[in-house]
Amino acid sequence: MMNHARLWLAAAIIAMVISLGFILSVPHARELPQTPEIATNNPATIVPAVALHDSYKKGTHTLTGSVFAPNACSTASAKASLVGAGDKQAILVAVTLTTDTTGVCLELPTKVTFSTTLTAPSRLPLQATINGTTASTTGS
Repeated sequence: MMNHARLWLAAAIIAMVISLGFILSVPHARELPQTPEIATNNPATIVPAVALHDSYKKGTHTLTGSVFAPNACSTASAKASLVGAGDKQAILVAVTLTTDTTGVCLELPTKVTFSTTLTAPSRLPLQATINGTTASTTGS
């Protein structure tokens, strides 16, 4: 009878050690990294940088670029316009990021591309917005 008590005690200690090891090894939800969200008019949202390339020929700017979207189901479209007047003129590239939520998507940041054209004077500075929020620009 004494051997059965020792056996049960040993089994209980081993079960507790395994349970404790499992609890300590599983990451908690608060420790998982957060991914950037699509820009909206919410000031707490992170706005990704827009990579832009401007090709000018015969009065027409061909603007191509890319932006990192939150998942593989996101698409980007762009519309360019001339803003400001005189020496303060610039080309504004308004990028719209949309996400298709009807299917299953890989939830990893994904590079999406866009292209647009605009007739305007040469050597104008470039500005960009994503879903209406000002974004930083980098050369591509």
